[in-house]
Amino acid sequence: MFKSTVIALSLALALNACTKAPDNSTSNAVAAPAATAQAQAPWWQDAVVYQIWPRSFYDTNADGIGDFKGIQAKLPYLQDLGINAIWLTPMFEAPSYHGYDFTEFYEVEQDYGSMADFEALVQDANSKNIKVILDLVINHISSEHDWFQRSAAGEAPYKDYFIWRDELPQDGWGPAWNKEVKPEAVWHWNEQRKAYYYAAFGASQPDLNLTHPDVVAEMKKAAKFWLDKGVAGFRLDAVRYAIENGPGQQADTQQTIDYWVDFTQYVKSVKPDAYLVAEAWVDIPVAARYWGEGKGLDAGFDFDFGYKVLELLNAGAQNAEFGTMAQHKKAGNSLQNNFEDRKASGAPFEFFSPFLTNHDQPRLAWQLGRDVNKAKLAAAMLFASPGTTYMYYGEEIALTQASDNEHMHRRSPMFWDGSNQAGFTTADKVWVQSDNLFPPQGDTSWWAPFLAAQLQGPATVAAQQQDPKSVWSLYKFLIAQKKRPEFGIAGDYSAELLADGKLLKLSRTLGQQQSVLLLNLSAEAQTIPAPLVPQGLNISWQEDDTPELGAYQLQIWQS
Repeated sequence: MFKSTVIALSLALALNACTKAPDNSTSNAVAAPAATAQAQAPWWQDAVVYQIWPRSFYDTNADGIGDFKGIQAKLPYLQDLGINAIWLTPMFEAPSYHGYDFTEFYEVEQDYGSMADFEALVQDANSKNIKVILDLVINHISSEHDWFQRSAAGEAPYKDYFIWRDELPQDGWGPAWNKEVKPEAVWHWNEQRKAYYYAAFGASQPDLNLTHPDVVAEMKKAAKFWLDKGVAGFRLDAVRYAIENGPGQQADTQQTIDYWVDFTQYVKSVKPDAYLVAEAWVDIPVAARYWGEGKGLDAGFDFDFGYKVLELLNAGAQNAEFGTMAQHKKAGNSLQNNFEDRKASGAPFEFFSPFLTNHDQPRLAWQLGRDVNKAKLAAAMLFASPGTTYMYYGEEIALTQASDNEHMHRRSPMFWDGSNQAGFTTADKVWVQSDNLFPPQGDTSWWAPFLAAQLQGPATVAAQQQDPKSVWSLYKFLIAQKKRPEFGIAGDYSAELLADGKLLKLSRTLGQQQSVLLLNLSAEAQTIPAPLVPQGLNISWQEDDTPELGAYQLQIWQS
């Protein structure tokens, strides 16, 4: 039976000290809301979170695949950069290279190492005050998972762990994130059961029936297992599609919101300071619903913000590949609109976490035409925006990609130095070159020429660490600014477009503490009007000593 049975949600569990206070934002369109009144702010508020694709971060055993020991070896690097937490994309056992199709909820991906390796990573990270957040996929699992195999065989109770229909629906079904009518895109034939099963993300990833009480309990059990190992929380994949009720009701249903409220209440009963962030790839007003009136998820990604940044830097519109976005097309002062939309969303302002790109999007530097100066401007916009800041591994060096022919290009190895394979591994080949590791992913010949071309310039961490004006140096500087009081959630924020949209002024203020970021959004040098910067501020970052702001250059003034 399809997902029509209402879950008997148990909301009796108290949210403890982590219950969110109501939004205290005012109608002031310039000032950020005051910080929520509480004895102690959540650890993630104003934190900087670094997203890691484990397969591509650092390899320690010379097999061409990044591993847990590699991440652990780079913790001092992350600590020096100023990172507060790391988000690991799926690291449970899975048949794919991307890992979003678990076959096990309680075993780590063997390509990355052992459970002992993972536990050592978490322990070491915690000792360095770096939290570890895991990517938890609850919406779907692998068709190779034992549950699905038993469900296909009709074995109780597993037969109802997934959603089955005897006939292919013809009543308007299609991908959950657009209006296309294409039932065969989401309903897939299973020869053993002689029936169709629902799988929004492809036949290899069947959706779980999250109205089934056993499945609901199993998801809670898995969350507790990893929390008990010391992880700080979860990035929750595809939260919009938990419980679908038919065409036009495949995303953001009330049952879906209720499911996440129940899940959150349970997680908080296990670990009150656990952090749950939603991947709700949708406009701000809809994403805000996952706050659940203070009983739901702690945070949601601000997809709108990244679109606004790209618009300002003339990168053009970007598709919402697994989401539904429309609001980013609104005309006017993009960043100010984003700020005001966050305030008016109905969720606390701090619910939204700004970021530029992630593993499901083309890399920022690639979208910006590999323009290093534009990458710096994007970084300035990101860190000036209030909230928990997310960055994708490699953004701190403007890591790019060879093309966008396959998603693998967005997730290829990190460039550490000028040695073999850019210091990622001592192996002759990296995982993107190996057809035998996974089902064929297309042409693998792109990596060698891409690597060679990139190493002709200052594309590595080692090279940029030697340059005080590099992208890496700017990221380290901006991360440090997050510790200044005006950059916190309590600081006032304003974004002003000046000089016919060629100049952007970003201001953060709290009491006597003030920072002003001036960004030239044009290809021509801009004269800075004298009254633009308040008296008493001094330049803390600039590209050169000229009085003008050069093409796509940045200045930062601070008290």
